[in-house]
Amino acid sequence: MTTLQAKLAVLIAVVIISVVSILTGVLIYLLKPPDERQAIGPLADQVQLLVGIAHAAPALVSIQQKPAEGEVDTDVTSWLRETLEARGVPRDVVVFRNSSGLPMLSIPVDQGWLVAQITDLPPPGGVFNLILMWLAVIALGAIAIALLFANRMVKPLVLLEKAIESVGPDALLPELAITGPVEVRVTAKALNSLSSRLKVALESRMRLVAAAGHDLRTPITRMRLRAEFVEDDDDRTMWLKDIDELARIAESAILLVREDAGKSVPEPLRLDTLISDLVSELRTLSYDVTLTGSAEAIVRANRTSLNRAFRNLIINAATHGRRARVAVQGTSSEAHVVIDDDGPGIPPEMIGQVFEPFFRAHPARTKDIDGAGLGLTIAHEIVQRAGGSITIENGPLHGLLQIVKLPVDQMPRSGPA
Repeated sequence: MTTLQAKLAVLIAVVIISVVSILTGVLIYLLKPPDERQAIGPLADQVQLLVGIAHAAPALVSIQQKPAEGEVDTDVTSWLRETLEARGVPRDVVVFRNSSGLPMLSIPVDQGWLVAQITDLPPPGGVFNLILMWLAVIALGAIAIALLFANRMVKPLVLLEKAIESVGPDALLPELAITGPVEVRVTAKALNSLSSRLKVALESRMRLVAAAGHDLRTPITRMRLRAEFVEDDDDRTMWLKDIDELARIAESAILLVREDAGKSVPEPLRLDTLISDLVSELRTLSYDVTLTGSAEAIVRANRTSLNRAFRNLIINAATHGRRARVAVQGTSSEAHVVIDDDGPGIPPEMIGQVFEPFFRAHPARTKDIDGAGLGLTIAHEIVQRAGGSITIENGPLHGLLQIVKLPVDQMPRSGPA
């Protein structure tokens, strides 16, 4: 009932049923159709007429040895007997309803039973039951019409919802078929146009970033050569450090563009093995990294890219959080890699900005730590392309908690990955 389609359907159905009910009530009030009780008077006249004919001219009526077959209509029978008794001509008449529901009048006479079909009685249950059946049919028809029109009215919204749900890791909408009603075709055409413009804008941005990063290499190289001739050792060291940072930023920008435009083919691989090898490698590089748990998990991704993503995340924890603890956990549908550290964490109001390029939670504290500020951005891009997600939050006591979720590969393995 919370969906727009359901609300529209209910609204249309209520309007139709209300209008028909009001009109039906007005017609009943104006026409005043008789009920069963009001039809007893003419029926009593018919009984008296048939009895009179049976006495005066028996050959004109059909007299049987037993009454009509069927179920006795006790209400009509009682009302008819009361009316005849009130007129001073009491008679034990019986009204039956045969297998077809038609009322049959059985009048006892001297020769047997005078049987006749009654044609002027209202339907069984009176006018009220007939009105209820009429309104029930109207309600069913109104609901069917309401559902049809509500479905047509919300089709563009449903198309928009499905298009948003089908947005890929590249943040672009898939091409939609321009078919169906006019509203749906217009919506599909508008979404396709929007997707095309977004694609052009993203490609233009990526080309700009890549070109800037590439063009920076030449002046950075010239600056490094010139810095080598600075006579003062302290000045030369500071110049070379700044130039190295510029080079890292340029290289990271180019790497980000490559990941954004990458078309690498994913492959099944053992996530626990990849993490274990990466932890061992970083320990040899003097990073304080510990593997605290390793459950077998097979995921589908590009090995080189995924290795780069986890390298960025673990190094981020080991440098900014002083030490990193890594655990691989698995379920039937997802593999989780949990990375926690002992650092100061991130202010809660800044958690939503961690994947933005060049983000630094504590610029003053991290100015002496190498890095271009694109590690988390690149890792986020790689994990998203693998169909996963990264959640970063402050730990319960201290430090930062990085949780990577990747879908488990369900394809059968032909051999070790």
